[in-house]
Amino acid sequence: MRRVVVAAVAMLWANSAFAQPYPNHPIRIIVPTPAGGPVDVMARLIGNALPATLGQSVIVENKPGAGNTIGSRTAAAADPDGYTLMVSAASGLIMSPMIYKNAGYDAASFAPVALITETPQLLVINPQLPVKTVAELVAYAKANPGKLNYSTGGTGTLPHLTAELFKQLTGTQIVHVPYKGGGPSLTSVVAGDTQFTFDTIATSMQLVGDGRLRALAVAGPQRLAELPDVPTMREAGFPTLATGAWTALLAPRDTPPAIVAKLNAATNAALQAEPMKSMLVKLGAQPRGGTPQDLADHIQNELKKWAPIVRALNLQVD
Repeated sequence: MRRVVVAAVAMLWANSAFAQPYPNHPIRIIVPTPAGGPVDVMARLIGNALPATLGQSVIVENKPGAGNTIGSRTAAAADPDGYTLMVSAASGLIMSPMIYKNAGYDAASFAPVALITETPQLLVINPQLPVKTVAELVAYAKANPGKLNYSTGGTGTLPHLTAELFKQLTGTQIVHVPYKGGGPSLTSVVAGDTQFTFDTIATSMQLVGDGRLRALAVAGPQRLAELPDVPTMREAGFPTLATGAWTALLAPRDTPPAIVAKLNAATNAALQAEPMKSMLVKLGAQPRGGTPQDLADHIQNELKKWAPIVRALNLQVD
C-alpha cells in the first residue's frame, strides 16, 4: 500500500509539473558565433529583454566554429520544448548549409519565431592602408595582386560571400582569412593582420569613431545618419553589394505553435520597449519583429537570393 501511495504522489507531482504553463524554468539561447560579434550582441540584448514578459531568466550560450554549423546543429537537435532557442543570422541559417557538405541542418530544421533586427554592413579597412575610397581600394588591390587580405567570421558567412562577390565584380585577387566569428575578424583588421572586412554597423561604428577603422562604404540602400559622408556601395558603383545583415530568433522544428506564438509575442514586446529600442538605434540596427510567418517568408526570400550566388562562386567546404 505504501508503494502505491508513493507512486500515486509521484505521478501527481509529475503531472502537475508538466501542466505548469510555459515557461517554468530558464531558457537557453544558443549563439553559433563567438562573444563580441554582431549576432552575439543582438542575442544578449534580446536575452536581457525577454524575461520581462516571459518571467524566466534567459541564458545565452556561445557555440562558435565551422562557419556557425556547430552551434546551429546543436540547436536544431535540441528538444522542441521552447527551452532551447537560437539567435542566428543569414550566415549560419542560410549560407552555411549551402556551403558545408555535412552541416547537419538547414533552414527547415527550425521553427521561425521572429525577425529581430536588420543592420547595414560597412566596408571597413585598417587606417594604415593608403586608400580612402572604394575605387582606390580596387586600384590598390589590382596593383598588388594577392597581397591584400580580408577577414571574415568564417567560410559561408555574409561578409565572406559579400567580399567574394566584390572580388568577382572588381576582378581583384584578395586572400580570404576566416576567423571563428565576427569579433575576432574585426579585431584582426584593427590590428593590421588583415586589411579589410565587411562588418555590421552595430560592432564597427565605435571603432570607426575612434579612428581604429576607416569606413569606405555602406552596403545598404542608403547612407547612414551616423556616417553622412560615407557613400553606399551603389553610389560607389556596386549596386549588387547592397546587402544587409539580419538576426532572427528560432526554435527547433516541431516546437508547439502555442510556444512559438508566446515567444513571438514576447520578442515583439521586447523590440518595442525601452531601453532596448533606443539601444538598437544607437547600434544602427533597425528593429523588425512581425509574425512567425513573416520570418518564414523572409527566410525563403533569402534562400532564393543567395543560392545562385553560392553556386556561381562554387563555394564548397567538406
